[in-house]
Amino acid sequence: MNDNLEKLLSFLNRLNEVHISFSLSQIRRETIMVLISVPGEHWEVEFFEDGSIEIEIYKSDGEIYDGKKLDELFDKFSD
Repeated sequence: MNDNLEKLLSFLNRLNEVHISFSLSQIRRETIMVLISVPGEHWEVEFFEDGSIEIEIYKSDGEIYDGKKLDELFDKFSD
């Protein structure tokens, strides 16, 4: 088995073993992204075909908003 694929599968198996939910996505042609949401954090882990790994972590500021905040989402990001 390709070492790069083995790294990815090993990581996914480890997530499953400790019951951390994830989903897979592909944003760039040369990567597979593992999206992980845990309390207060969102992780994006990209496995590149060359074997490298990039990780971005987004952390919550802890503030909770009501439904009115959804208007901001559409105001800021609609075409």
